Amino acid sequence: MILCLDVGNSEVHGGLFNPKGELFFQFRKNTKNVNSSDEMGLFLKLVLKENDVEPASIKKISICSVVPESLHSIQNACLKYFSIRPFILKAGKKTGLKIKYNNPLEVGTDRIANAIASTHMFPKANTINVDLGTATTFCAINTKNEYLGGAIIPGLKISMKSLVSNTAKLPSVAIIPQDSTLGKTTAENIQSGLYWNHIGAIKEITSNLKKECFQGEDCKIIGTGGFTRLFKGVGLFDVEEPNLVLNGLFLALKLNT
Repeated sequence: MILCLDVGNSEVHGGLFNPKGELFFQFRKNTKNVNSSDEMGLFLKLVLKENDVEPASIKKISICSVVPESLHSIQNACLKYFSIRPFILKAGKKTGLKIKYNNPLEVGTDRIANAIASTHMFPKANTINVDLGTATTFCAINTKNEYLGGAIIPGLKISMKSLVSNTAKLPSVAIIPQDSTLGKTTAENIQSGLYWNHIGAIKEITSNLKKECFQGEDCKIIGTGGFTRLFKGVGLFDVEEPNLVLNGLFLALKLNT
């Protein structure tokens, strides 16, 4: 079995794959609670056992992280509790991509994992990955597997927290889909604004990226990340794949084995 861990700003998103690349199960843990290698190691062993998986069946571990302070604890947890030196996706590793950033080292490894997975899903196709997490990121990859760049905007949760922390009377609300733009309460006003603002931003940014990067050629828009489910059926994405980054970590491990 192969354990893949995406260490994000808000949470650790983990998934367990069999050798064929089939996702067996997945789990999430708040990143802010990752304080020590012992805590993380015990959590991983517990979540495996609760899903009827023996920790000894884990043969390889693949990790990407945008939180350096958490990566150290997780890496040590793998060594201490699984006797495995994990594969860390970072600069210098094989990805099958040509990074066209001015400084390739600036590209988040979660975005690289997404790009690896999308080029595997749609070989020789132009793709735009839209990852709706703590931040909402856009990544453009062309038919030559060139990672061209993209855009980053505040995610839904960040946007809501910004409203609450910078205003005197606006409350925190649940982030849910909205059938109507017109809100009849303050909570509905905020929910509508968050929801339709994000739809508008995604439409505008993906449209501009299509024009700038692909000059009108066909392009697959892939939605991924925890908030993708909110926009199901809206028509923003050609494909919805919430586990794109985990699939990319599995593929990156294979490329570097």
